[in-house]
Amino acid sequence: MIEKLLQERTSAVIKLLYGQEINPDAIGLEKTKKEIEGDYTIVVFPLSKVSKKSPEVTAAELGQRLKQEVPEIEDVKVIKGFLNLILRDSFWLSFLHEKSSTPSFGVQSERNEAPILVEYSSPNTNKPLHLGHIRNNLLGFSIARILKANGHKVVKLNLINDRGIHICKSMLAYMKWGNGETPESAAIKSDHLIGKYYVLFDQKFKEEVQELILQGITQEAAEKQAPLILEAQEILRKWEKKDKNVLELWHQMNNWAYLGFKETYQNLGVDFDEIQYESQTYLHGKALVMEGLRNGCLEQKADGSIWADLRTEGLDEKLLLRSDGTSVYMTQDLGTAELRHNEFLPSNLIYVVGNEQNYHFDVLKKILVKTGHSWANRIYHLSYGMVELPEGKMKSREGKVVDADDLMEEMVRTAETTTRELGKLNDFSDEEAGSLFRILGMGALKYFILKVDPKKNMLFDPKESIDFNGNTGPFIQYTYARIQSLLKKAAIAGYKLQEKNGKNSGEWPYHTLLKQEKEIIKLLHQFPSVVAQSGKDYDPSCIANYVYELVKGYNQFYQETPILKEEARDKIITRLMISAFTGDVIRKALNLLGIEVPDRM
Repeated sequence: MIEKLLQERTSAVIKLLYGQEINPDAIGLEKTKKEIEGDYTIVVFPLSKVSKKSPEVTAAELGQRLKQEVPEIEDVKVIKGFLNLILRDSFWLSFLHEKSSTPSFGVQSERNEAPILVEYSSPNTNKPLHLGHIRNNLLGFSIARILKANGHKVVKLNLINDRGIHICKSMLAYMKWGNGETPESAAIKSDHLIGKYYVLFDQKFKEEVQELILQGITQEAAEKQAPLILEAQEILRKWEKKDKNVLELWHQMNNWAYLGFKETYQNLGVDFDEIQYESQTYLHGKALVMEGLRNGCLEQKADGSIWADLRTEGLDEKLLLRSDGTSVYMTQDLGTAELRHNEFLPSNLIYVVGNEQNYHFDVLKKILVKTGHSWANRIYHLSYGMVELPEGKMKSREGKVVDADDLMEEMVRTAETTTRELGKLNDFSDEEAGSLFRILGMGALKYFILKVDPKKNMLFDPKESIDFNGNTGPFIQYTYARIQSLLKKAAIAGYKLQEKNGKNSGEWPYHTLLKQEKEIIKLLHQFPSVVAQSGKDYDPSCIANYVYELVKGYNQFYQETPILKEEARDKIITRLMISAFTGDVIRKALNLLGIEVPDRM
């Protein structure tokens, strides 16, 4: 792109003028601020050390020579230690004509390299997905698409946590109070039924803990001695010993969970290349731990439990196998990581997991290194912030969560209400209207979540997200639909986007660009670099906020600049091309976020 060319030419001019070589990447080049005339700005202050002259003189000398050496530059402006470059309209128009008809604009071809693994979702089978899971899934799915757009091979993974003490809690509650209830008999979504018993366990467990506290036992001791937790631990031991009855119930309840998850994923619009199960990886983790013990990397306590001592590395001791031989989450994560490395030989392993697990992944990498796995430095924990509600944090055990299924239904209903109030349903059949409500509702949800930097905590407000004005999904989707309507009218009127000037001239339409036209073309020109930066940072918010700026700019252009009412045909064609190109980039950008666009509204 032009940025690279300008850096390279500036580097060459510096050598011509001052006899010193500078790496082109070291040239400070940035977009010129909107309120200042120019397209790109070179920061000249650091170059004064090379020129041995003041920044102003250096900028003037560089600018004069660059005008001579770079035909794309029409003029230069020196403001103190900054050199502003003004590119010719012909450059921007050539870019528009060439790239607006290039399907692969902004997307790189897949490279022949080791894949990047992206793990996201990773639900527990003791409860349905909630709002926190939605952020996790949307981030993981979007990042996978963005990495693919940058030419990487990507494998999308979902590790379902289908074993462990939490699953045993739901199982125990069902064994005690389920009375053979099924999703069909209860008329409830299958994973919701399991969540009901997880909440019930917590309620009964707290009652037992309070009774023990009243008997004079400390809360910490009561939580360890409560009969329900002891029974749950016994179920876990039986499960690892493959007790027939326990396994039968485990299979039944997990299958209910899988069916529920599948429906939620479909409605959310995310998928996976491979689904793994903790129950199939934890044994590999146990074997890895035992090997580490034999090699002297790990330690065994007097009670038979096995630990990793990380105190010399600034951490603590970490339990890997309990005294009864049962494993912990870290055990299976060790095994899963090794299995993935052996199967895929990936360049990177990205785990999309909330920031409450920062310590866990720090420990995971250090234990892998300690046990001889040098590739552990390829593990990257994409640590994202929590999603909170106006009323505070969510708590799964107490049932105080925003259920993912309920939230998606609410978003679609809200989209319907808002759309009907605004009267945006001209000539829509019931089926078309239902599809539009879904596209808008899910677009609002996804955009509201993905526009926030993943590292930050966020407050989710469903009503704010569905607004048709401001930095929202529906505002962007509506602009796309507006562009499609314009293009249909233009086609009916006989305009062709690739129409050339004059009879057999073979030249594209050309006119001096208005400021509004040039600003939109400049924004479109940024798209590939935004996609690249988003992939580098693992941050979909780069794309989300870029497309909002693009849409804002286009709407201003649309309001201030006549298109089909313009008299000069060459200007009409150029403005239609700008519009079509903008629509195409909007669609591509939203697609990278997993968001659909409606052709009409």
